[in-house]
Amino acid sequence: LALLMAGAASAQAPAPGAKKPPPMPVKAVAAKRVPLSPSLSSIGGLIANEAVVIRPEIAGRIIGIHFNEGQRVAKGALLVTLAAQELQAQVAESSAELNLVQGRYVRAQELFKKNFISQQALDEARENAMRAQAQLEQSRARLGKTELRAPFSGQIGLRQVSLGAVVQPGQDIVRLDDIDTLKLEFRVSESQLRHIKIGQNVGLQVDAFPDQHFSGQVYAIEPGVDEKSRSLLLRARVPNPGAKLRPGLFARVTLQLEGTAESIVVPEQAIVPKGDKVFVYRVVNGAAQLTPVTLGARRPGEVAIESGVNAGDLVITEGQQKIGPGAPVAGTGLRRYRAIP
Repeated sequence: LALLMAGAASAQAPAPGAKKPPPMPVKAVAAKRVPLSPSLSSIGGLIANEAVVIRPEIAGRIIGIHFNEGQRVAKGALLVTLAAQELQAQVAESSAELNLVQGRYVRAQELFKKNFISQQALDEARENAMRAQAQLEQSRARLGKTELRAPFSGQIGLRQVSLGAVVQPGQDIVRLDDIDTLKLEFRVSESQLRHIKIGQNVGLQVDAFPDQHFSGQVYAIEPGVDEKSRSLLLRARVPNPGAKLRPGLFARVTLQLEGTAESIVVPEQAIVPKGDKVFVYRVVNGAAQLTPVTLGARRPGEVAIESGVNAGDLVITEGQQKIGPGAPVAGTGLRRYRAIP
């Protein structure tokens, strides 16, 4: 067995004088130091500034629909009317009862002044009047719920009911959205917390309008960091003239940070993600060296490197899939090495 193992090891070992593998063809560029307006890239989604589904609080039959689907309505506009005859009768009954007990209370006050009734009888008359007043207010409140009005100005969606339908409390009738201004929700890594503050400008692009750029401003930051994603949730307001943008759209977000600083940047193609870490291949003495890096701000096509790479270092931008750590390389952009077309 020992002889067999020794034979196998000798078979796997390279023969003396064997040629080294040829350099792998790659492309590389030098990391450069440039003035960079820092920014962060993220993805997010648009939501309405205000949104609500109109639902009745009481059961009833719809006797009036006062909007058109897709229509813009003002705050307080009457949207739906429910049948109210029964509730109107209850209001009338409560009003009559109030008039009756208030008259009794007035007479009780006069009798008390003449010492014809006790303090307890006067108190009971007063309590009855207060109870009747509360009953009338309750009846009026229920009657008011037969009219469903817009809680804010916005755009009506598609209705879910028809005229004459009997609806139950909480049943969906129609959606109302305020989309004059939209909210943009997006997340940034907890490591960027020190760069984030209220009032920063954001840019965004959506697939629906790929050639247009929209902008907004951060107005709120979630106090706590999400424990699962280790990220921070931000919200920005985005003006929406012409109602081009709609709630639910996916957005690519760029958060502009303050100041301009000298930063080392490399092409985005140089970044090699491995698990939860990122690396680049630097060219050192003709060989590829896998180097962990810390990423900073991004701009189109380039990313800042906060640690791991110095200005002038050669980083591989094409051909990383064909090499491993220590592999000999040659190619376009490598100084002192033969350029491979």
